[in-house]
Amino acid sequence: MLALAGCCAVAITAGAVLVLITPPVGNAEAIARREAGRHHAAFPGPPVPARFAAALVATEDHRFYSEPGVDPFAIARVLLAHLAGRGDQGGATLYQQLAKLLYTPGRAGLPVEVEQVVLGIKLKFSYPAAQILRMYADVVYFGNGYYGLRQASCGYFGRPPGRLSWPQAALLAGLVQAPTAYDPLVHPGLARAREEHVIGRLVATGVLSTRQAAAALAVPVSRLTAAAGGCRAP
Repeated sequence: MLALAGCCAVAITAGAVLVLITPPVGNAEAIARREAGRHHAAFPGPPVPARFAAALVATEDHRFYSEPGVDPFAIARVLLAHLAGRGDQGGATLYQQLAKLLYTPGRAGLPVEVEQVVLGIKLKFSYPAAQILRMYADVVYFGNGYYGLRQASCGYFGRPPGRLSWPQAALLAGLVQAPTAYDPLVHPGLARAREEHVIGRLVATGVLSTRQAAAALAVPVSRLTAAAGGCRAP
């Protein structure tokens, strides 16, 4: 009991120190605006449409609306994978991913990942979920030189985000993990495989029925990107 109490005290103290030494996140919007400006993307961009938000959350962080900025189950899975020698299985929440985009770009390593966890928790309790999704969508890279959801939606499909179909939303949500590898204009086969994964996650989380999923996957990538090149109207 004493050992357990000591471990808890150490963990609480370490957590408090990490909260104090990591930067505050009250300037997250200002940083997001600066990052969007660097890539000629509008900030704030258009509201995140429901289809893209659902596809992104289902694929990247299905506990997004209930977790405290960090997913303990995902962290445990990653630790077990490392112990089994299988490498990183992914475990960063959207809050942690946004922290990486805004506060630790280009940095790597365990201390940086710990910092991202703490910053992710701070972001969770500083901004509503809709605002987190909007900042994320405004600064994340979608490949092919497109930064932010509007650039990507117009560039790949020739339509603004609010008019995305389910398969188009799924394609974009799948890009954030590896935007160059899954570029639908350069690697349509890989993009299709990734789209299938995202649609599968939407079915698994109850967002789409199997019939809706089949209808979405019946549309070939070439048809989805037929109007690629930019939106005609703002």
